[in-house]
Amino acid sequence: MKINAKSILALVVCFVLATAITLQLRTMSAQDSVATQTFINSELRDDLLEAEEKYERMTQNLEESTKELEKVRAESAANVATEVNEEIERNNMLLGLTDVTGQGIIITAKDGTPNVSTDNMSLYLVHDADLREIVSELWNAGAEAISINDQRIVSTTCIVCAGNIISINGEKINSPFVIKAIGNQESLYGIERPGGYIQYMKGYTSIDITKASTVSIKKFTGAISHKYIENVEE
Repeated sequence: MKINAKSILALVVCFVLATAITLQLRTMSAQDSVATQTFINSELRDDLLEAEEKYERMTQNLEESTKELEKVRAESAANVATEVNEEIERNNMLLGLTDVTGQGIIITAKDGTPNVSTDNMSLYLVHDADLREIVSELWNAGAEAISINDQRIVSTTCIVCAGNIISINGEKINSPFVIKAIGNQESLYGIERPGGYIQYMKGYTSIDITKASTVSIKKFTGAISHKYIENVEE
């Protein structure tokens, strides 16, 4: 069989076209691969940036939350400390361990002078029992703080006779006795009622009682000690 020139030319052309098509397909495949990889890399980069932004936001939120928590803790501790201090101050005030002031009354009691000669001079003296009775009536009338000659009356106060003077909180005092009481003026002043102990004392001693808008009482300066009471643990 003879192969003419046209047939050979056709074969050559077909080979060239096939080769060109193959090269074109390979080039397109490579381009697609590069494009796909570029797209994947772009997506990964975007995901990474988004993750970094989320991490930064979470870190910032955590820092803000930590600061807020520290602030709340500090405020809570300050409030607790303030409440504790206020409670301590209230207790100290009730125990007589702080200077206090307020409305109330002032009673001045002095030994009396007999009008005629008498064998019972003791009747005209202000005794420890008289002071204890006045203090008792003042507490019953609602007194919140009491002092005698600046000796604060507390739960452990002893008012006893010490010869020709009186001992209060271990301190010796004598006439005149200035008794200060803080509380409702009207209620406290009511101890000067007819038939009351103040009226009885006025028959033999000199007693003056006045209302005062401001009464200042000094704190107890001794030591409050207890020998027998104990806390009951729950």
